[in-house]
Amino acid sequence: MWLLLNAPVTPGTGLLALAVGLLVPLSLRALRPEPLRVRAPRALLVLAGRVAADVVQSNIAVGRVILGLRPGERRSGFVHVPLAITSRAGLTALAIILTSAPGTLWVQHDPRTGRLLLHVLDLDEADWPARIKARYEGLLLEIFP
Repeated sequence: MWLLLNAPVTPGTGLLALAVGLLVPLSLRALRPEPLRVRAPRALLVLAGRVAADVVQSNIAVGRVILGLRPGERRSGFVHVPLAITSRAGLTALAIILTSAPGTLWVQHDPRTGRLLLHVLDLDEADWPARIKARYEGLLLEIFP
């Protein structure tokens, strides 16, 4: 496509396209994910439903905060969450879950200590470490061993 957009094709652009076409796939080979095995399909369905409900609930809560419909002052900040999950697929799924819900953002994970640093828009709303462990981590540990 790049060659077509850079018409007319010259020997230099042809060689550059050939080099990029050969080198990029070789360099991305290291990013290939490990084979994925889901152990608990039922838990996956429960998790999907839970995440969908939480995203809707979070959208409503953040909308209320932004529109000023929630009285009182909100406190945003960072929370450390100790995680038991160690699989790359499980951590990736948890990162996607947490960042897809408005009001939370995955900031950093330390693989040595297993601690997650999470930014939360409203710290007063819940005990975030307990909530994440109870709602998501248990199911993710079932799904991704």
